[in-house]
Amino acid sequence: MSELYLGLMSGTSLDGVDGVLADFSQASPRVLGHASHPFPDSLKQELLALNSPGPDELHRAALAANALVRVYAAVVAELLQSTKLAPQAVRALGAHGQTVRHRPQMFDGTGYTLQLNQPALLAELTGIPVVADFRSRDVAAGGQGAPLVPPFHQAMFGHLAGTTCVLNVGGISNITVLNPEAKQDLLGFDCGPGNALMDAWCLQHTGAPYDDRGSWAAQGQVHADLLQHLLDEPFFAAAPPKSTGRDLFNGPWLQAKLAGFGEVSAVDVQATLTELTARSCADCVRRFAPGASRLLVCGGGALNHHLMDRLSALLPGRAVSGTDAHGVPAMQVEALAFAWLARQCVLGQTASLKSVTGARGARILGAIYQS
Repeated sequence: MSELYLGLMSGTSLDGVDGVLADFSQASPRVLGHASHPFPDSLKQELLALNSPGPDELHRAALAANALVRVYAAVVAELLQSTKLAPQAVRALGAHGQTVRHRPQMFDGTGYTLQLNQPALLAELTGIPVVADFRSRDVAAGGQGAPLVPPFHQAMFGHLAGTTCVLNVGGISNITVLNPEAKQDLLGFDCGPGNALMDAWCLQHTGAPYDDRGSWAAQGQVHADLLQHLLDEPFFAAAPPKSTGRDLFNGPWLQAKLAGFGEVSAVDVQATLTELTARSCADCVRRFAPGASRLLVCGGGALNHHLMDRLSALLPGRAVSGTDAHGVPAMQVEALAFAWLARQCVLGQTASLKSVTGARGARILGAIYQS
């Protein structure tokens, strides 16, 4: 039976789709191919708009899901072409979908999490069985449905000596605390905003979709009072399990926080938003992993040199690096995680942990759409 799996991830940064094709036949997965496709501007804007209430949402969401899946299918086609593999060689692919609402445990006690996707269409377009809808079962079991990657982080980096923190900085940041010698359960949770606020502010004021290497933020000065006002958001002080998204950390949230601060230059706001991400993540390390000797960073934030410098400055005595230093390129970690999650589902193995999401117990995650 094939041990080749494919993972597709489009995160809250809304920058596009990352895909990997990996071989799981050995103790550690081996990436055979990696591909990324950006979203067309029209799709990116529609996905962003669907994060907020609007007219004719059901119709728009259905068409956006179809368009999203066509980008997914293009990534799959590129991966198959680059690896010279037929669709039949791949056991299954894991497709996360695009989160547009994340409100677990709210309203009726169960809440919901919604990832736009069209896995049936994706199975038709690719000829590969699709595993999707990874978060809903955990939410149904009383959990947050996020983050899902800590068990994968444990599988990939849990062998490292001492305490290691794995920090994923996408649109939202999340952290996993790994200690092979500790007796307590695995800990992982969302820290707060990652790139989402920085990217939106950069686009609004420079026209660039993101702050390349953090060079713009590095030119500004952190506004200390504004930073503290941002950090006063109750989410940061809440104990895990916890998760968040654009439902909280969005443009209106930032505008409300900026109100009353008078004239703060755009570049100083960017510097402060970068410091917000760095501080909130570093605070999580100090609070929940005071003995950590290293911080491994993945996701787009690993490419933000200024952010990485700030993490290093805020966490003296700890080695801060991208996950590349330990065998997995920073931009491949999440896509590889969803290949791993697809495999767990196909094999009937659990992939969530009560200690991470707060669910009533471990659950098998995902629904399979046969090709």
